[in-house]
Amino acid sequence: MNRPAFDHLVPEHVRRFEAYIPSKPDDELRKLYGCARLLRLNNNENALGPPPAAREVIRRWPPPQAAIYPSGDAFHLRQKLAARFDLDPDQILVGNGANEVISFVIKAFCREGDNIVTADRTFAVYEWVAEFSGFEARLVPLSDFDFDAEAMLSRIDARTKILFVCNPNNPTGTYWTHGALEDFLERVGGRQIVVVDEAYCEFVEAGDFPDTLSLMARYPNLVAFRTFSKMYALAGLRIGYLMGDREVVDIIRRTCVVYSVNALAQVAAVAAADDDDHVRRTRDMVARGKVQVRSALEAMGLPVVCGEGNFMMIRLPMSDSLAYRKLMQQGVMVRTMTGFRFPNYIRLTIGETPAMTAFIEALSAIL
Repeated sequence: MNRPAFDHLVPEHVRRFEAYIPSKPDDELRKLYGCARLLRLNNNENALGPPPAAREVIRRWPPPQAAIYPSGDAFHLRQKLAARFDLDPDQILVGNGANEVISFVIKAFCREGDNIVTADRTFAVYEWVAEFSGFEARLVPLSDFDFDAEAMLSRIDARTKILFVCNPNNPTGTYWTHGALEDFLERVGGRQIVVVDEAYCEFVEAGDFPDTLSLMARYPNLVAFRTFSKMYALAGLRIGYLMGDREVVDIIRRTCVVYSVNALAQVAAVAAADDDDHVRRTRDMVARGKVQVRSALEAMGLPVVCGEGNFMMIRLPMSDSLAYRKLMQQGVMVRTMTGFRFPNYIRLTIGETPAMTAFIEALSAIL
């Protein structure tokens, strides 16, 4: 049989897009780099693990439930979140991680010839989903490591459908204040959908951070993303959600794939959602870790970009890829930042004191 005619079958926008290659599993990485243990300080995971109630739900989850399809629309979780945030449950849409809800929004509003606008050095999935779906991603340079509202507005044209703002920004930790977001929404004037990705909002303690949900009544074009992967440490179960005006969410729901969120993720998220003590303990851990690491990096003379969130960026006097390999040999895994368009930077997840000490010692050794 002849091989398929891929030049004919595969759209041009897919042919020019490179597939994302994830890292190997930890056991394979330990063998590859010859290290006995591996500290995962690369993906902004919460070192404390899930909240106690979520741990108990996971431990007690009955295996026979694996044979039964989950709630197709995460009914109980939407009820829980609606009560917590004083929303109608139909203002909430749950997906298989934030990546899926990004895809929902782009599919709902974009058609051939349309574009989205976002920053050039932020969470890359907005750009990726747009590009491999055949839509243009207009990338605006950061200004002092932050989203540049004026530059984003200048890139809007008649075919712009969505503006993506990561707040606080991954990987820089910068954020727009409530006033800055409100001003941006005023100037957009409802002509585009404004998505504010708040994956790290639970880590923020700044008093001027936006109360995004309070703005939705005045700005029905505003959509907020959140996740249970970061603060609530359910990254392995893949569960995120969006919130918005009911009419907007009803439109997005038309592109939603039902049954994509597994049953264990749903019950664990319900158990985790109200655990404010877990949030406090995590914030305390991150604050201690930042003080410890920043002090050590200052002594090494290394520049740091550190804002909100459980991470920081560090500029190295060497290739970030080389630093990654050398740190891996000592059992410390960080994120290289060339892929984020920050060459020679690494991003460090802030964790508990022993892990931060191990990172400082390993970095000092390779430098």
